[in-house]
Amino acid sequence: MTEIPTEEYILKCTSACAGCSDTLTLRYVLKAAGPDMVLVVPACCTSVIQGAYPNTAMNVPVYNVAFAAAAACASGMSAAFQAAGRKTRVIVYAGDGGTVDIGIQSLSGAFERGTDFLYICYDNEAYGNTGMQRSGSTPAGARTTTTPAGKVQTKKDLDGIVAAHNPPYMATACAAYPRDLFKKVEKALSIRGPKFIHVLAPCPPGWRFSSEKSVEMGKLAVKTGMWILYEREQGKVTISGPSKAAMIKPLPLEEYLAPQGRFKGIDAASVALLKAQAEKTAKRLLREEEGTC
Repeated sequence: MTEIPTEEYILKCTSACAGCSDTLTLRYVLKAAGPDMVLVVPACCTSVIQGAYPNTAMNVPVYNVAFAAAAACASGMSAAFQAAGRKTRVIVYAGDGGTVDIGIQSLSGAFERGTDFLYICYDNEAYGNTGMQRSGSTPAGARTTTTPAGKVQTKKDLDGIVAAHNPPYMATACAAYPRDLFKKVEKALSIRGPKFIHVLAPCPPGWRFSSEKSVEMGKLAVKTGMWILYEREQGKVTISGPSKAAMIKPLPLEEYLAPQGRFKGIDAASVALLKAQAEKTAKRLLREEEGTC
């Protein structure tokens, strides 16, 4: 952790919930980016945790924009900075609702155009800002305010959609592994073109677990194989160390599901589906890493 700067760009007194993984993730993202950057935030939890007007906990320029517009706004900003000869970094920081669902069109357009920016999706697997309604990112079996009996559909493969755009760099991360997250953001910002990082963000009130267990929940997601940490650089897949270790001897999936109230009463069929999805993803990524896919 010694290589992570001590300077803080997200200050105390945010309006975030206790144990908020969104805030923790953003803390390391901003440390990796440094002061010469602009944060583009569509409607999401980050829109409302910045502090009570006229004060703010954000120590960097922030543009709060409409739900669907983040990547489009970032495209214009990136082009303007380039035209002015500036190297200011443009980072979109958006939730899963504004990425997997509402903002996916502008995301796809920006990646197709080759916009030089970094898009980060912090994924708490629901619309957290408006009461934890299901999103396309909500996993099967999870209870939300709009799926009180558990979601029937499986989680949308956002990473597969992004990979189809052939970006020069994309990765997955989790704030429970801060050094891994920091290094991936740092690497992404060193590469020109459109970059993407998908960060799992366990949400205590939404997932219904005790607020002091956010880091533990992130580690359980990785150690059970429900969330795999990896990088895809110029098409080459590299699985990150914590997930490599988990693939050798994964923890039982039930250890991840049991502490979460959103999975209370989940049926055996949904558990089997989650296990099958995790195993399928792990096998595919291993094949890609080995070059046999």
